[in-house]
Amino acid sequence: MSKPEANAAPFSYEGLDRLIHEKARLGMLTSLMAHPKGLAFADLKRLCGLTDGNLSRHLQVLQEAGMVEVTKGYEANRPLTTCRLTQVGRQQFLDYLAVLEQLVRDAAKAAGKAAGHDEALPAGLRQRLT
Repeated sequence: MSKPEANAAPFSYEGLDRLIHEKARLGMLTSLMAHPKGLAFADLKRLCGLTDGNLSRHLQVLQEAGMVEVTKGYEANRPLTTCRLTQVGRQQFLDYLAVLEQLVRDAAKAAGKAAGHDEALPAGLRQRLT
């Protein structure tokens, strides 16, 4: 049995991790990437438009995967839960973004070819392809 070619399935996008790809978790990871020191639970909840329970469950999934660190403490005698990306989580998210960028490039090239010219592409995509 021969070894499959590395390019045999160029559109399989193996790096699109279902753990990250879920809409709420994608928003959470993006928010945490933008705030390297972390975010308070309430701030992350607000930024992502999630309920307490929904955010808690998604944080649990990301925490079990080693992508997010959740610390509980106190600030001014009030409970404070802080969430931040781990080094592993940061790298996994960056790897995921690289796959998404390739997907966008491939789709834009295909759209340009299907239309017969690059002018059919939105200006932002046209610029990224050059």
